[in-house]
Amino acid sequence: MSTINTVADVEFGVELATMTPDTSLDAVRPFAEAVGWGGGRFDDHEKAKKEGLPGALVPGIMAMGFLTSIIHRWAPVAKVTTIDTVFRAPLIADEICLVNAVVTDIDEDTGVVELDLTVKNERDETRVFGTASVSLPLSA
Repeated sequence: MSTINTVADVEFGVELATMTPDTSLDAVRPFAEAVGWGGGRFDDHEKAKKEGLPGALVPGIMAMGFLTSIIHRWAPVAKVTTIDTVFRAPLIADEICLVNAVVTDIDEDTGVVELDLTVKNERDETRVFGTASVSLPLSA
């Protein structure tokens, strides 16, 4: 798949290359601390389980960063104008997650492209889904 530079480069129905982000505790811990969410639920599986969680969580805002990242890997010049997400179930640190996106609408007159987004675990369970609207240049 080639890099997208203008809206003319976009094809309807194209699936972006799947991304497998780093969800290790070593990646989650500093992210959670940087946004002021330090503590057991994000950096220790046993402490999270004592809070009734299935394990240490990947913060939702970090998952939204994964969604933005897959878009920018595909189209570095894209301006992400909106991301609307639904968190169906927690993402657990140290579990593999797969981020996917597919082009669902293209407005060649305005340069606006719509994408459907998903984050699934390795059991193919959807944890996060949503849509994004991105703006691309009309020409180079």
